[in-house]
Amino acid sequence: MSNIYPEYERQLPQSAKEELLGQRGLVVWMYGLSGSGKSTIANAAEQALHAEGRYVTMLDGDNLRSGLNAGLGFTDEDRKENIRRAAELAKILRHNGAIVLVSLITPQNIFRDQVREILGNDQYLEVYVKASFEACQERDVKGLYAKVKDGKVANFSGKSSSFEEPNNADLVIETENQSVEESLALLLEVISPQISQN
Repeated sequence: MSNIYPEYERQLPQSAKEELLGQRGLVVWMYGLSGSGKSTIANAAEQALHAEGRYVTMLDGDNLRSGLNAGLGFTDEDRKENIRRAAELAKILRHNGAIVLVSLITPQNIFRDQVREILGNDQYLEVYVKASFEACQERDVKGLYAKVKDGKVANFSGKSSSFEEPNNADLVIETENQSVEESLALLLEVISPQISQN
């Protein structure tokens, strides 16, 4: 690492990008079991914020694993690297004034602590999208739970790989008890004051 010389001081500051966009950058890190509703809520939030004239981008776990993080598996070590890369990318996008909606299972508190260490506490929102394993299994939107039942998926969060309840979530959205619209309204209520420049 001795030959690495990061360039920051000569680049435009984050505040200049935010002024141009008329918003404050923010990373919204949404996590929970597969099928809990993370991506559904993130997609709805992207559309709602875009309709308000906000610059929004999404980092979805499956999309990242098909490109930037292709080749990483689902061991704890690979999950940690998958999450680290996503957090570093989110940090760059936030520096450029974007509202970044991240949708990753992020199953353990140690991984969530790593994200917070990379992103800091300012302009960062940790959101636990909560649904029980049984509810997600019933939804089975991707057919993964059926594969797990047949023993075709290894290291599956909540079953053969642990999923821990969070220590420090800024917001908990319980999707078993409310609609997508209700979940979205709750999320936007928390996001809106954080992205406003007033």
